[in-house]
Amino acid sequence: MLYSLYQTAADMMLPMRVWASAAGQSLSGGGDLESWRAAGALCEMVSRATLTHRRPSFGITESKVGNRVVPVREEEVFATPFGTLLRFAKEGVPAQPKVLLVAPLSGHFATLLRDTVRVLLPEHDVHITDWANARDVGIWHGRFGFDEYVEHLMWFLRAMGPGAHVVAVCQPCVQALAAAALMAEDDHPCQPLSLTLMAGPIDTRINPTKVNELATGRPISWFERNLIARVPLRYPGATRRVYPGFLQLTAFMSMNAERHIKAQVDLYKAMAKGADAEAKTIKDFYDEYFAVLDMTAEFYLETVQWVFQDFRLARGQLDWKDRRVNPKAIRRTALFTIEGERDDICAIGQTVAAHDLCTGLRPYRKKHYMQAGVGHYGVFSGRRWAGQIYPLVRNTILANE
Repeated sequence: MLYSLYQTAADMMLPMRVWASAAGQSLSGGGDLESWRAAGALCEMVSRATLTHRRPSFGITESKVGNRVVPVREEEVFATPFGTLLRFAKEGVPAQPKVLLVAPLSGHFATLLRDTVRVLLPEHDVHITDWANARDVGIWHGRFGFDEYVEHLMWFLRAMGPGAHVVAVCQPCVQALAAAALMAEDDHPCQPLSLTLMAGPIDTRINPTKVNELATGRPISWFERNLIARVPLRYPGATRRVYPGFLQLTAFMSMNAERHIKAQVDLYKAMAKGADAEAKTIKDFYDEYFAVLDMTAEFYLETVQWVFQDFRLARGQLDWKDRRVNPKAIRRTALFTIEGERDDICAIGQTVAAHDLCTGLRPYRKKHYMQAGVGHYGVFSGRRWAGQIYPLVRNTILANE
């Protein structure tokens, strides 16, 4: 019922958005008159008032390697109905360190890490976990929960072959650490050479944020009863139980409602005064932010309960398919943890907690960095990511090649 109501509302808004788009295009021919620009800006704001449910393009077609610009193409290395190991292949480039960039499965597509990919690409052979929108996956493909996520990471590392490095961003830091521990315990030849965990919830008992408090404030039965819906019949994943992406986006935006409202006001003002560059910056962010995907119900509920309510990894009680996850088995994979000083999603202390779990690692194989002046997204995108954090990630990878 919940998903059907959302879809009905979106359908009802469609004619208005189409009309606003057409009117805006007509008004754009009105020249530089302030009143015309203001009216056109209003029409465009109405036409943009929607969510998309398809992955945007990464838009990365070239990269500068050394002194030359080389073409880049996206290449599927390994795929399942729930996710694809996507490689950004560069033409005519010698072998570079292989990196598996693990994208979060938290309501947005992997393109949220576009800037992370762009910065890594010149000096690394970058692969990324490109997760599917659950509403497009038929129910005959079965479940996709926490265990299946970890399993996919191990499949991807095997597909990449020995000698890969893992960089996990945000929510999947727990799964990445679990996969590394399981492969280390098996002495698998494809266990990662290094594991970089960026702003991830390894132990959310430390400095709980609003996100953590929301997760622990109600029993898991409340989340299942109020936040899980079935995919409408019009989509390939019809009747699959999901946590809809539009609900996750609503939750994120409500945490910083004033900031998002101000951004929309700023966008209108920028368009109305003809400040195209300023408007484009805001549009680009929200085009990505408003592209949402649905998560399977089992993955969402297990993540909430196992990571944010039971703290299973931090307590040494996390099992993968009835097998206990043992981080102290990691002995050869170097560990690098990164946190942001102003992170209001994954607070300081939650990621560095991984060091206390990986007791099998010698001290010189463990490193931590706290970036001053950045929030959650600043850890993996933007100026400080490119100029201050990335060089440390690069050095960690090179030191363990």
